[in-house]
Amino acid sequence: MTKARWILLAGVLVAAAAGWWWLADGHQHSDAIVLYGNVDLRQADLPFNASERVTEVLVQEGDHVKSGQVMARLDTTRIEPQVAKAEADAAAAQQVVNRMHAGSRPEEIAQARANVLSAQADTDNARAQYDRLVELARSSSGRAVSRQDLDSARAAVEVAEARLAVNRKALDLQIAGPRKEDVAQAEAQLRSDEAQLALLRRQLADTELHAPLDGVVRSRLVEPGEIASPQKAAFTLAIIDPKWIRAYVTERDFGSVREGIAASVTTDAFPKAFEGWVGFISPMAEFTPKTVQTEELRSSLVYEIRVFVKDPADQLRLGMPATVHLSRAPKQQP
Repeated sequence: MTKARWILLAGVLVAAAAGWWWLADGHQHSDAIVLYGNVDLRQADLPFNASERVTEVLVQEGDHVKSGQVMARLDTTRIEPQVAKAEADAAAAQQVVNRMHAGSRPEEIAQARANVLSAQADTDNARAQYDRLVELARSSSGRAVSRQDLDSARAAVEVAEARLAVNRKALDLQIAGPRKEDVAQAEAQLRSDEAQLALLRRQLADTELHAPLDGVVRSRLVEPGEIASPQKAAFTLAIIDPKWIRAYVTERDFGSVREGIAASVTTDAFPKAFEGWVGFISPMAEFTPKTVQTEELRSSLVYEIRVFVKDPADQLRLGMPATVHLSRAPKQQP
């Protein structure tokens, strides 16, 4: 075989190998979309809900916190006495309501009855004395009894009868019990005191700053001795679940991406791949002119997607570069 034929044969073999590789590689990548993005997560600024001096800071940057964990405390020497007073006021108001609902005690009713009997006896005695004076005045033709004595006796009878009437009304009131308007007023006062107590207890609870959910302390912005404020964040909390990769898909591949399709995420820092899925596809294109007229401009359209990942070991960090491999979904027919 001549040298030219050997060269021709070698060229054919190289071309065949290149074609096979191109076909194999093209087939392999035709079913996958490779995107490049960065790790993203949510963050929360946590201020105190009160203005007071900070006494304790219990966490540092990088600490993992659980939902409900106390992160810092404020001074409570001002609010605790107010809570104690409100508790006493509410307890006193509750006793007033209890007394009104219970009504008069049997001993109080018995005392009112005794007062009626005493007033009745005084009335009978005053009337008897008056009758004797009247009879004496008649028998002696008025010489033994003066007009003043008769008037005094008559006045004593009237006073006794009035006292008897007052004691009878007092007995009726003891039997009837408190007025419904007085009971309603006492109950309203109790609700007011309880509301004030609840407010002060809430203010006391606000002297502790709790983690609203699981996360990592990203920034510690207060120190003991500082005055906290609702307008000033005490901590910045990084929410480690969920995490996602913010990436962008081109207009050409946009029709092959669906929410919920599986994804594989890799990073330069870790050899293993993280499992994920497409959880969000932006309904709006970015970096797009307002008027799209040519195919060149249409090819520059990109759409943001979020690929959520499972990271139980909390290895991925905010802003970390990542590569996303997506299975290509069939394009939907119009």
